[in-house]
Amino acid sequence: MFQTHRVIAKQPNSKMCLVCGLQNEPGLKAAFFELESRQLVGLFTPRNHQQGYPDRLHGGIAASMLDETIGRAIRLSHGDALWGVTIELNTKFRKPIPLDETVKTVARITKETKRHFEGNGAILLPSGRVAVEGRGRYLKVPIDSITDFDFEEQEWKVIPDDQDPELIELPRRWEESLK
Repeated sequence: MFQTHRVIAKQPNSKMCLVCGLQNEPGLKAAFFELESRQLVGLFTPRNHQQGYPDRLHGGIAASMLDETIGRAIRLSHGDALWGVTIELNTKFRKPIPLDETVKTVARITKETKRHFEGNGAILLPSGRVAVEGRGRYLKVPIDSITDFDFEEQEWKVIPDDQDPELIELPRRWEESLK
């Protein structure tokens, strides 16, 4: 049911991003890992202040995490040269996401043209079941066309942690469950 994947790199975090910002108090503080299988995995632990219904992650926060993971998947082939700006994101919510448990988000690029890319992804419960699925379309843009992004000021860097995984288990066919 599960397949083990080797982590080949950790992606940078920033200072204030809602999803990856390490100094953003209400943020998710997610960490992202590139796998040898050309998939990107995000790990985060939803907290009480991110809930919608009691003891459940807010759907908008879940969609933000999924959007970030699919959008970051372009880094697997382009690094910091190109960033993804969301054009369209479609989500389907299947299961509630509990608080205070580490959750995996997985994504991969499914199509790439000169100007755009498309990807799909899922938020997986600890059991491996898909809680949220998504498909997105993104514009490929250099960061200086989006904003005046100062990598040093934004503290855009990889922060090693002795808890970073070397291996990540994913359901063998998570994409087949996306309808």
